Amino acid sequence: MSIRLLLIISLLSLWLTVLSQSEQASGTINPVTIERINGGITFDGIPDEEAWNRIVPLDMIMYNPFFGKEPSEKSDIRFGFDDEYFYAGAWMYYQDAGMISSATFKRDYMGMGSDWFGFILDTYNDKKNAVMFFTTPDGLRFDAGIQRDAVVRQPDEMPMNLNWNTFWDVLTHRDEKGWSAEVRIPISSLRFQEINGEVKMGLIIQRWIPAKNETDIFPAIPPNWGETSTVKPSQAKEVVIRGIKSDKPLYIAPYLLTGYESDNELNNDETAYIRSGKPALEPGLDVKFGLLKNIIVDLTANTDFAQVESDDQQINLTRFSLYFPEKRTFFLERADVFDFSMGGNNNLFYSRRIGLSDDGDPVRIYGGARITGRINNWDVGILDMQTAPLHKTNSAGLSEKILPSENFGVLRFRRQVINDESYVGTMATSRLGTDGSYNLAYGLEGIFHLYGNDYLDIRWSQAFEDSLVNKSIEDPSRFSAGWQRRSSKGLGYDFGYSQSGVNFNPGIGFERIDDYSATRGEVRFGWLPGEKSKLYSHSISTRMMYLTFIDDRSLMSFNNFTGWTFQTKNQWQGNMNLVYSDEILRDSLELKENEVYVLPDHYRYFSFRGSLTTPMSKPFFIMNLLETGQFYDGTRFSLGLRPTWNASKHFELGGTYNIDYVSFSKRNIKMTNHILGIKALYMLNTKFSANAFIQYNTAVNEIITNFRIRYNPKEGNDLYFVINEGRNTNLTREIPSLPVYNFRAVMIKYTYTFNL
Repeated sequence: MSIRLLLIISLLSLWLTVLSQSEQASGTINPVTIERINGGITFDGIPDEEAWNRIVPLDMIMYNPFFGKEPSEKSDIRFGFDDEYFYAGAWMYYQDAGMISSATFKRDYMGMGSDWFGFILDTYNDKKNAVMFFTTPDGLRFDAGIQRDAVVRQPDEMPMNLNWNTFWDVLTHRDEKGWSAEVRIPISSLRFQEINGEVKMGLIIQRWIPAKNETDIFPAIPPNWGETSTVKPSQAKEVVIRGIKSDKPLYIAPYLLTGYESDNELNNDETAYIRSGKPALEPGLDVKFGLLKNIIVDLTANTDFAQVESDDQQINLTRFSLYFPEKRTFFLERADVFDFSMGGNNNLFYSRRIGLSDDGDPVRIYGGARITGRINNWDVGILDMQTAPLHKTNSAGLSEKILPSENFGVLRFRRQVINDESYVGTMATSRLGTDGSYNLAYGLEGIFHLYGNDYLDIRWSQAFEDSLVNKSIEDPSRFSAGWQRRSSKGLGYDFGYSQSGVNFNPGIGFERIDDYSATRGEVRFGWLPGEKSKLYSHSISTRMMYLTFIDDRSLMSFNNFTGWTFQTKNQWQGNMNLVYSDEILRDSLELKENEVYVLPDHYRYFSFRGSLTTPMSKPFFIMNLLETGQFYDGTRFSLGLRPTWNASKHFELGGTYNIDYVSFSKRNIKMTNHILGIKALYMLNTKFSANAFIQYNTAVNEIITNFRIRYNPKEGNDLYFVINEGRNTNLTREIPSLPVYNFRAVMIKYTYTFNL
């Protein structure tokens, strides 16, 4: 795409955006004032003090099953603040208190088998990012971060980051009238901007009643954006808080880790496996403090993530790289600041590049710093991390360096322009090795709210590294542009173009595929059938992706998905798609090393993809995924099952099962792969839990076990006992014979946070 055309698109978008300046989101009209609490509050889960009675409650409206009706049950929800805390007090009344449901004590449980009360705060009122605080009748804590206005970039993507946690408390109470809750959030846990003594935030309140499959909401957000409608910061009600002062937090959290870990690695001569093991006794430290009112600094030394749950096992039957989400807490708070999406999961910054090698080996992190916050209208993010060199044992039993010690740096700026939902931003990243290697990248972006639900998204970036020589400006560059109508009701669409140069390789980023150009398009139409229909919503759509090789612009891949998506009023959800694929392989596509592959050629074929999820409000529910039909010059059958059973508040049993069967009958080649996962969770209460996640993958003939016991008497005070191991199930499949264990670790970790 020429620079001239890019300039025309940019000018057009700005002109249209200027025209839309006068449009105001409904949430900004007549903002709600949250008052200072006058008088004492006894934090006991029962908001019955006179101080609560002086606050005006906020009126809820039914979201589903019938949007706009009066709720079937009464709710009384009020907010206030004092010098230390932001408070929420709520009564969830029931005509029959026997209908109250509470499925589990699990922290961050997100199922629909429990009654819920919670709220979402867009603390900077940027119409894009927010934090969630939810609870159930048993007082469990669910918190998460929302970014990109909950826009889902991939069909199976979550609109929130469930691994984000912060400091806050909740207590609940039940009686014959229903249940109540008091939420207390330290002001130091919230990030906001004060202008002339006034703070503006966005607020969304939700109540879920599983016995009636009913969601009540404030404000009256229509279901025009599908399942994410209730969590979109751009639709929040604007609230004004006067007299609240941002608190500069100071948290010091030392930890002590002890245990033993061992590995078995093949020597360089490939004649035997060498076992290495050592006991561990290591201290570490995390510090969080307020540098300025709106600037937070996080410091970490000898960073450790022993308590993080294992990734789900996957098998790759495509030409695209697999993506794994970030689960490490240090990288999650205000992760939206460092988000520089280039379409789908492609991103200029992918934090899993830090502390993990390309082969998945853990790399020690010496430490680092992260600065996040807001200066005037600018979101600011700075990150710097230093890793240790990675060594492996060679055939002589000596340590051999695989990776040098590296420094990872990120600099990010972003600000609103023209209207509340338009942004411009920039990012720069660096990856510098002590051996002289380097990778530098930078990017520019613009996201413009044009009118209604239409948005224009433009991004351009470049990457440079020591080992590559560029012959043109396109070689190290990536460009993308897209036009979206973000609506699930009525007409919606998404059109875009992107291209990635032959030498574009962001050292701290993620690219699903290299050296390509892509044209995409989607058109959909959605309905909300009304009260008489059993369907709550449904839509039809057709989308296509046309990929070409970057060198000669010849066809790489063309895919078209045409189908139907639905949700019923009793919470069944599903979709079905007919898929047409036109693929050209220049190189063999290896599905199983040295055994199963697809030959270079031109292929055209049809397949079917679908999913079905039973109501998650039931104690037992299951998600089903199916893909079957033609597959290159053969056939494919892939089935994924995700059952969950909440046997009681104390015990949850879940699992995953995937089967992939591929057959190329003309070449007499076939493959069957199974991935079986079992998750068991025992919860004594909201403070003590034990969980096991055991996975078996026939592709690698390995059982991977992650077992954790956690005692969490309060946020920031944690005791973990962790066992991780990878066990081979077929020792003689290779020469030399494989060891029983690839790795094994038994760890105890204790963290205590001092709030000063």
